[in-house]
Amino acid sequence: MLEALLEITGLTKAYPGVVANNDVSFTINKGEVHALLGENGAGKSTLVKMIYGLVNPDAGSMKLNGASFVPESPNRARASGVAMVFQHFSLFDALSVAENIALGMDNAPPPKALAKSIEMVSQAYGLPLEPKRIVGTLSAGERQRVEIIRCLLQNPKLLIMDEPTSVLTPQEVEILFQTLRQLKAEGTSILYISHKLEEIRALCDTATILRHGEKVATCIPASTTARDMAEMMVGASFLNPIKAQREIGEVLLQVDNLSSQSAEAFGTSLRAISFELKAGEILGIGGVAGNGQDELLAALSGEMRTGSETVRLKNRAIGTLGPNRRRELGLLSAPEERLGHAAAPGMSLKENSVVTAARRMGLLKSGFINWNATDQFTQQVIADFDVRTPSTHTPAGSLSGGNLQKFVVGREVSQQPEVLVINQPTWGVDAAAAASIRQKLLDLADNGAGVIVISQDLDELLEISDYFCALNEGELSATYLTADLELDQVGLMMGGSHGAGQEAAQ
Repeated sequence: MLEALLEITGLTKAYPGVVANNDVSFTINKGEVHALLGENGAGKSTLVKMIYGLVNPDAGSMKLNGASFVPESPNRARASGVAMVFQHFSLFDALSVAENIALGMDNAPPPKALAKSIEMVSQAYGLPLEPKRIVGTLSAGERQRVEIIRCLLQNPKLLIMDEPTSVLTPQEVEILFQTLRQLKAEGTSILYISHKLEEIRALCDTATILRHGEKVATCIPASTTARDMAEMMVGASFLNPIKAQREIGEVLLQVDNLSSQSAEAFGTSLRAISFELKAGEILGIGGVAGNGQDELLAALSGEMRTGSETVRLKNRAIGTLGPNRRRELGLLSAPEERLGHAAAPGMSLKENSVVTAARRMGLLKSGFINWNATDQFTQQVIADFDVRTPSTHTPAGSLSGGNLQKFVVGREVSQQPEVLVINQPTWGVDAAAAASIRQKLLDLADNGAGVIVISQDLDELLEISDYFCALNEGELSATYLTADLELDQVGLMMGGSHGAGQEAAQ
């Protein structure tokens, strides 16, 4: 017999202009892996924030182990046995693993006792960690282990995980799943949020599906196809991206022996990177997080200057030019970090449009911002990319992560760049939105643009790219026809075996 751990009844939460959750009810049982699914803006984030004590509901109630559960703060939620691993890690690079874990605990034990506990728990769950290691030296997968171990040291009854595999290699995903299955066997419940529906099918016992803030369905993932779940999320069918045959034109972008020191203390320096990008071509660059992706985008966008001749656009040396000048010449970019890099959180969507599109889209008039033109451009981006927002005046920081991602990608694609460099284009977006974004990138290439897609999603790269190379420790592999590569070869290339694609080239 299933025994309820968390019972949610009629939870409702509204913000000005939008009802985030409306009368949501469902139950998470003990020892169950329960998926929470929904398209971007469906209300998943608000719901888990209410469970974790970050947001107070307007109406409804919760019970934990049969008793009333009213978490007024994350501290109260943790004290009751609810822990959460967020999509964005909250770690300090300059501190050790143990120091970071101590900062996240309400009553941390003495350092020696904590270090021993970290070693014991991490080994017991197959997530080995060295307490003295500096976090800045850890891979993305190891950083996630720090967050998980911090939660496990508090013996949670319910562990909430938000997009936990977005920065992991396939091998690291399997290790994580083994850990989660072990926790389930020990009676811990897991609320699992992810847009990777095949992972949901492999791991989760039950799925609750939200649409427009309301619960619309419950299903058994193992007996439901990924496409059926995606269509339940969006309430309609959608098309997969169509990769048409297209003519490859002249070289648009040349990168020759680009080496650059990372500006970050724990960043990855680029080493002798060379490649070409032609008109109508999509180049996929794969790699595990932290191998130089941010630095490569910065070098191409102009945020990080390099030698004049190392980067050439249409045979013009642009290595010393800044981002604004490169944009005017037709090279646009969209970084991975949405808030604070791709968009200013406190500024409206309309104001964020001005930041990158002012000159290219003619949003300035006699040195002043043409707000009517800016509003029209922003409305077009919102409509074309299905950004769920009350208006163009909405602050960027108030959008869900997926909706902000759609806005950032849409803002750049809508400017019709000649070369677009984009890092993690579908990070944190639902299946339908991911398909739409990928189709927009294909359409851009169909119209003669050159597109560089930097991504950790191998399925994405294999689906839309014409050529593939891998970035590992700041070095770029040789480039291969994507159609000739197998998934295992791609994985080896990402891990540093730059000769792994050689078999495909022969």
